[in-house]
Amino acid sequence: MNNLKKVDPEIMEVVKKEEKRQKGNLELIASENFVSEAVLEAMGTVLTNKYAEGYPDKRYYGGCECVDLAEKLAIKRAKALFGAEHANVQPHSGSQANAAVYFALLEPGDTVLGMDLNHGGHLTHGSPVNMSGNYYNFVPYGVSKDDERIDYDALRELALEHKPKMIVTGASAYSREIDFKKFREISDEVGAYLMVDMAHIAGLVAAGLHQNPVEHAHIVTTTTHKTLRGPRGGMILCEENFAKKIDKAIFPGIQGGPLMHIIAAKAVCFKEALSDEFKEYQKQVIKNAKVLAETLNKEFRLVSGGTDNHLMLVDLTDHDITGKLAENTLDEVAITVNKNTIPFETRSPFVTSGIRIGTPSLTTRGMKEEEMKRVGKMITKLLLNIENEEVKAEVRREVEELVEEFPLLHQK
Repeated sequence: MNNLKKVDPEIMEVVKKEEKRQKGNLELIASENFVSEAVLEAMGTVLTNKYAEGYPDKRYYGGCECVDLAEKLAIKRAKALFGAEHANVQPHSGSQANAAVYFALLEPGDTVLGMDLNHGGHLTHGSPVNMSGNYYNFVPYGVSKDDERIDYDALRELALEHKPKMIVTGASAYSREIDFKKFREISDEVGAYLMVDMAHIAGLVAAGLHQNPVEHAHIVTTTTHKTLRGPRGGMILCEENFAKKIDKAIFPGIQGGPLMHIIAAKAVCFKEALSDEFKEYQKQVIKNAKVLAETLNKEFRLVSGGTDNHLMLVDLTDHDITGKLAENTLDEVAITVNKNTIPFETRSPFVTSGIRIGTPSLTTRGMKEEEMKRVGKMITKLLLNIENEEVKAEVRREVEELVEEFPLLHQK
């Protein structure tokens, strides 16, 4: 990065600091991951220079014959990866993918069922602070108090009562497998579209380790980072009969020119995800999550009692620790998590009663079950001695030792 260093040393310093942070921290935020060098290189290519409004072979600009090839590859690989009839790889984010689906299939004021944010849903699934909750009449569903899993009977009752035009499922903080087949049965019963936001579990789905929503939903949205381990971006998969509406909703509906360097990086990510190596990686993500959950569960209550996927939600209520305090204290010793609301939350979303923890990033570094036991013990030791400076120093040393043992691949 000699040119960046020369032209803008201030930004170069920011990059160096962030690289040092990523190298030296145990990254446990469930929605984050480390991309490959190939994906990084694709994002930094001359493809960023090209405007390409429209779609391959039907652009509003000349000179798109090269970037068309990149987008066609991304589409072909995405369809192969998930068994989809149609793929739109242009969304800049998962949130924009969701907004495009609503724009394509709904009218302002239409009724939609979406998972409550406090129960594990996402802002774009009808939160009142989000556009989705303002433009559409979202009715929230959630988990049962008994087992903290999606209450499919209650969901069906809500659907029969409100007759929604669409049901949205998928989550940002739900640690159990989602039964998309049940969702489709309920959607069909009330004549609703079924949209699945699989952003968090896309990598698991690609590896055949979670029920594939493409086989059940009318529309599937996702991010291309998180467990899929690609560049930051979004994607929409759908049945062929929705293709024109979806494409029109993205462009010219809510976006202009696509980011061709990011689309190229998505294509690289999809190629990686089609490999046997990627499938083994995803298996390890799940194994690691189970062991980490079991280790933490010796002292802390886990929402729903454990995990089926890449993440877990730790309830700190019994220890009178807030999620905010836990996040900040762990950050002091270079363990990165995020505070998170729990079902039936009593605290503010800025404070919370829980923390969300995920294993994709540490698994990318090569860590396995034994390392998850070490990490779980570090977290437990620190949170049970949250004001003890000697314990903080001890855990910090343990973190330093572990990251030295498992450096990031592009930082070796």
